[in-house]
Amino acid sequence: MLRNALSQLLGGRRARPEEEDGAAPGRIRLPLPPALSASLGCDAVGVPARYGFRLMSHLPRAGCVFADADQWWWIVPSGSDLDLDWPEQASYATGAYVPAGRPRLIHAPDSRTPYTPPIPLFLMVCQVTGVVPSWDPSGRPRAVPAP
Repeated sequence: MLRNALSQLLGGRRARPEEEDGAAPGRIRLPLPPALSASLGCDAVGVPARYGFRLMSHLPRAGCVFADADQWWWIVPSGSDLDLDWPEQASYATGAYVPAGRPRLIHAPDSRTPYTPPIPLFLMVCQVTGVVPSWDPSGRPRAVPAP
């Protein structure tokens, strides 16, 4: 009986990392350089590749940025979607689990943190996608299509 219970416990443990991983089929987690501290957790904001260089050149500071032929992904602290209504053209990936492809690290920051500050990124994504950022009366930022 004890052996069965232990076996079930260990079997359950082996199955848990996949569940806790958050990886859905067809998704991969963006790998951060080991020297960087991600103490705030990691999410990723993706934009179509055609906006990538423009965003990079206008952001005051960029953290880790990954890119493939279709999307550029910026690492942001976990929960950066809680009070931001990202434009439709942006993709928000909780846990930095992005569609499986071949995104590779194209920019690593000089600092010890992998993060791009989410508010400047939000404002720049709104600008390049032609969406007007606005704040509702509660102070929550949201993106509104440009007229």
